[in-house]
Formats: sequence, C-alpha cells, structure tokens
Amino acid sequence: MDIIKNPHDKFFKETMTDLEVAEDFMNNYLPTEILDLINLDDIELEKDSFIEKELEEVFSDILYKVSLNNKDAYIYLLFEHKSYTYKKISIQLLKYVIKIWELKLKQTEREELPLVIPMVFYHGRQEWNVGLNLSSLLTEIPEELEKYIPNFEYLLYDLSPYSEEEIKGTAKARVFLEIIRAIFSDDFKERFKEALLVLDKLEEKETGLEYFETVVKYIMSAKDDLTEEELEEVAKEISTERSEKIMTIAEKLREEGKKEGKKEGKKEGKREGKLETAKNLLEMNMDIKQIAKATQLSEEKIKEIKEKTHH
Repeated sequence: MDIIKNPHDKFFKETMTDLEVAEDFMNNYLPTEILDLINLDDIELEKDSFIEKELEEVFSDILYKVSLNNKDAYIYLLFEHKSYTYKKISIQLLKYVIKIWELKLKQTEREELPLVIPMVFYHGRQEWNVGLNLSSLLTEIPEELEKYIPNFEYLLYDLSPYSEEEIKGTAKARVFLEIIRAIFSDDFKERFKEALLVLDKLEEKETGLEYFETVVKYIMSAKDDLTEEELEEVAKEISTERSEKIMTIAEKLREEGKKEGKKEGKKEGKREGKLETAKNLLEMNMDIKQIAKATQLSEEKIKEIKEKTHH
C-alpha cells in the first residue's frame, strides 16, 4: 500500500522536527563530552536542507542550532533511509558541512566558521560497517603527508544492535525509534504492538492519537507485506479505539492516494505536452533558446530531444 511518497523521510522529519523529541534524543544519545559543552535548552530548527535531488530517495537531513560558549554551533543529522550502508557517506557529509558553512558565511558578516557536528542516523538490518573517518576512504597515506589531507569523524547512531530495553527517551521518541528500527524486521507485528503500549503512555491523549496516525501512515506506506487487516488485528489487542482508527486512516490514505494520482497524472500530461511541442518546434527549425522559452523546458532537455529525434 505504497501511498506516501518517500515515507521514511516524512516519518523522520515529522518526528525529529519536534524539538522536544530532538532534544530528548540528543540528551540520550550524544556522547557526554559533547553534552558537557553544548547547551540544548535553546535548541532551534534550521529550515534548510542540503540533499541533492537525486539523493532524496536515500537521505533526509535536519540541521539544528545549539549554543556552544555563547556562540552558535550546529548539529547536522543525516538520516540514511535504506536498509544498507552507504560506503561514501563521509564524502556526502563533507559536502553538506561545506554547504552549511557557505550558507552561514553568507548570512553573517563574521568570517569565522561555526562548529558543525555531523551525525548519521541509520536503521538498516545489518550493523554499520563503514569507517567513521573520511580518511577510511583514502588509500594508505604516508604519515608525513597526513596533515595535507582533510579529515573528520562523524557521529553514528546505528539502531541495529539495540535491544528494546536499551532504547531510551520519552514515549514519542521511543515509539519512533522502535518503529523505524523494526520496519525491516520479520517480527514487525510484535514490535508494533509493543510500540502501541508505549504510545498509550503519552500523557497528552490528543498528541498520542495524532502521533498514532503518523505512525500508522508510515507503516502502511513503508511496509508492503502487511495488510490493513493485520494492523487492525494487532491494534485490537491494545484497544478497540485504536483498531477502528486504523481503518479510518486507511480510508483517508486511499483518498489521498487517488488525489495524488490525479495530480501526478495532470503533471505528467502537461510535461508530455511540452515535450511534444518541443519536437514540433524543432521540426520547424526554431532556435533552441526560443523553444526553451516557449515550453519552459531546459535547453539541455531540448538538445537531448533533438539528438533522439535525429538518430
């Protein structure tokens, strides 16, 4: 029931942009030496994302501003969606940290660079088996030359080795971590049931019901081998209210899916029309720049169409 496009990204962002959850997560999982130096009381969310379009299916990111010695510092959280490790992640992180620095230099008149702590959040089945230093990707370098090579270490939060008892935090944070950790596992139904029990402990009943909807939407979109009926059956063991809510959410998702399908169809139709117009104008020997202006397609795309039609 793959209804939400990129469900891992949506679930991650809906949860980790909640600053209470983010602060709680960092207090529980950042190393003590970092927690001793930064102040999370005034944590803020930065609106920027640094992921390239072609990698949006693989990564999501959130940038948080914290305080370090009364100066701005940043924690950059990169979420790896897939169930496998990405070997070149250090290079990606270096690119994103540089993008953050460039942005901050533009935004302020100061020439000094702020501290950016990169952190990778991984929820695959296998333990992370990639080096935590950029230098781990380099071929062997003589010690005398090491000082000329950029290097850094990133923090890793790998969910795979954690047991249920080791997952810490508030009810909402624990439900998020448990569900995202279990999404690829074979005993998902049992884990979902345990997460529901935790969710029932949320003091704010309304918040609990809202987040329950977020969780169910994520599961229905990310877990292909689980039916609505199976989810409803598990929820019924906890409460009738929860199981009834699942069917309501499923219906809502189906409606959203239909609307999205129509919207995508219209968009695709418009694009096809533009491509057809571009082909016709090329046959009339119109200038590429003029065609680009008329169709709102890029000049590169029109050159590509020209090459294909002339082969």
